[in-house]
Amino acid sequence: MKFRYDIPDVIPVFPLPGALLLPRAKLPLHIFEPRYLSMIEDCMKTSSRFIGMVQPYQSRGGETKLHSIGCVGRLNQFSETEDGRYMVTLSGMSRFRIKEEVEGFAAYRRCHVTWDGFERDLGKAERDDSFERSVFMAALKRYFDDRQLSTDWETMQEADDELLINSLSMLCPFEPEDKQALLEAPSLSTRRETLTTLIEFALRGGADEDFLQ
Repeated sequence: MKFRYDIPDVIPVFPLPGALLLPRAKLPLHIFEPRYLSMIEDCMKTSSRFIGMVQPYQSRGGETKLHSIGCVGRLNQFSETEDGRYMVTLSGMSRFRIKEEVEGFAAYRRCHVTWDGFERDLGKAERDDSFERSVFMAALKRYFDDRQLSTDWETMQEADDELLINSLSMLCPFEPEDKQALLEAPSLSTRRETLTTLIEFALRGGADEDFLQ
């Protein structure tokens, strides 16, 4: 896998529950914790400006662990507020797999990662040839009405397959484990099928919390 930027095998990671980043998508972040302010400052000094977004979870012993698969984003928008907070935007580049967490003196977490198996992420936007948009949009409309969510339906109807599916995967208020399932989907069609299942599950009232396990 080749990037346009030289990147190390070790990257900083931002474990943020429910925050999903996908390749070719953009994720705005509001940074205010001192350790992550430090992470942003260190990131800005690198040529790649890469930060990995990872879903954390609690182990049975109460320890905060990281899921093995995350997505790296390039910091391409940055602004600072008067009170020292950072408003940044990450552009999704590629998923990665964590090999091991790296010990060190940084206040934030860093991981040794591999990009193997995610070569498709750096290619062109994916298409979903089996996407039945009218059926999907009808279920989505019921879901938005049920959750009292609003959107620009005309713009959504006109969006291409990947933009529509990935944007909904990132923005819909699903649980962190569900977001992880969307991230790990091997193709756009698989992600759309997972997204459809989550929407239908939510409309049924959520009878089985472990249905994606």
